[in-house]
Amino acid sequence: MNTAATALSNSSFRASWLDHARKHPFTAAGLLLAGGLVLLLLVQSVVSLFAGVAAPGVRQGMLAGLAGFATTALGAASGLVLRNVGQKAEDCMLGFAAGMMLAASSFSLILPGIAAAETLTGSGVLGALVVAAGLGLGVLLMLGLDQFTPHTHESCGDCGPGAERLNRVWLFVLAITLHNLPEGMAMGVGFARGDVSVGLPLATAIAIQDIPEGLAVVMALRAAGVGNLRAVLLAMLSGLMEPLGAVLGLGLAGGFALAYPVGLGLAAGAMIFVVSHEVIPETHRNGHQTPATLGLMAGFVLMMVLDTALG
Repeated sequence: MNTAATALSNSSFRASWLDHARKHPFTAAGLLLAGGLVLLLLVQSVVSLFAGVAAPGVRQGMLAGLAGFATTALGAASGLVLRNVGQKAEDCMLGFAAGMMLAASSFSLILPGIAAAETLTGSGVLGALVVAAGLGLGVLLMLGLDQFTPHTHESCGDCGPGAERLNRVWLFVLAITLHNLPEGMAMGVGFARGDVSVGLPLATAIAIQDIPEGLAVVMALRAAGVGNLRAVLLAMLSGLMEPLGAVLGLGLAGGFALAYPVGLGLAAGAMIFVVSHEVIPETHRNGHQTPATLGLMAGFVLMMVLDTALG
């Protein structure tokens, strides 16, 4: 009986996804294209690994991912003490995180990516185009995942095929997963060539902004009716996407040489998509645009200083 129910449920989800793909053919095609290219980069990395050419920054990349998990857990744990955070303060914290993500995408992903691609191609224009292709790939990937993964947002409600069949808590967990994945990927890609001047400021910035993000996740889960302790534990567990994403990022950029700038662009595109599509609208929906924007600028400036000091 349980097996039949599971099969029926799987069939229902599959039908929902196929129907969603028919309604959004271009997004579905973009997701297939991005997923195929990402898979190709991962295969190249595995081939290089078996050939004895491992990415030099594997250890640093994994440590960076674990640091992201640790700071997310730290921010979530603060929810045990901070039972009530005002909406304006929460929007300001999320704006701060958004500013750090935007600056990290610019200074620690796009600019190093262009420099690396220019060295490989011998042309500044070609280098920029290589990173632009990576940016487009990251946007296609996140747009497709956003469209085809059931999840929820406070601003627009439930999204994705089959969302109505899932518990609201799981929809929040999937939304958090989509948010944390590009951050982990960015840290993995940043260390994929063992360049500390690229990876260290990027990992530091992401780890710092994961603290207010972890607390914000607790607040969102509480608002969805989840008990305090459970909300804190779920928020902590959401940080596991950081080391998992770091493994993916290391794999993306660990193969042939041009994969490194493409991977940097991909991670930047994914992070910018998340900031523009989710974080900024969330900080502006409660009428706190000014403090959220000031928080964004503070995060941007802090990341700029970190990149200069640690890069």
